[in-house]
Amino acid sequence: MRRFALFGECLTAGLLVLLAALPVVTLVPALAAGCAHIKAHVDGETTSVRAFFGRVRAALPGGWVVSVGVVAGFAVLVVDVVFLRTRVAGGGYVAAVCSVAGVGLAVVVLRAAASWSPEVSWPSVVREGARRAARDFAGSLLLVMSLAVLLIVTWQLPPLLLPMAGCVLMAAVAVDRRHETFAEKSISR
Repeated sequence: MRRFALFGECLTAGLLVLLAALPVVTLVPALAAGCAHIKAHVDGETTSVRAFFGRVRAALPGGWVVSVGVVAGFAVLVVDVVFLRTRVAGGGYVAAVCSVAGVGLAVVVLRAAASWSPEVSWPSVVREGARRAARDFAGSLLLVMSLAVLLIVTWQLPPLLLPMAGCVLMAAVAVDRRHETFAEKSISR
C-alpha cells in the first residue's frame, strides 16, 4: 500500500510541477518544489498542495534567473540542431553534440533541483548540481535513463506525461539520496 501511495504522490507532484512551470520562468523552482514534495512524502512530512506552492514561493527568489538561463540554453541548443543539421556540412555531428549538451543540461538541472533547500542560494545549488553530475556518473546515467523513459513513454502515450514527470522527480530524489548515502559512508571510513 505504501508503494502505491508513493506513486500517487509522484502523480500529484507531476501535475503540480507542470502547473507551476507553465509561466516558464518558474520551471526550476517548480522542479525544486516537486523534488521537495517527494522528499517530504518519503520523510513523512506534509505533502499538501498549499505546502507545495509554499515551496515554490521559497524557491522563486533567484530561481527564476536560473530558469531563464536554462530555457535560453535549451532554446539555443534546439535552434542549433534545427538549423545546423540541415544547412551545414557536418551538421549531423553538431546536432549530436547539441543533443548530448541538452541531456547534460537537463541532468544538471535535475541534480540541482533535487539538492535544493531554502537555506542555500541558487548559484551554489547549481554549482553543486554540476559537480554531482560530473562526479557521480552512475547517478547521472540513471537520470539520463529516466529522461529517456519519459520521452519514449510520453511519445507513445502523451497523457502519461503527468505520472512520468513525477517519476523523473522521484528518480532525481533517489539519485540525490543515493549520493548523500555514499558521501556519508566515505566520510565515516
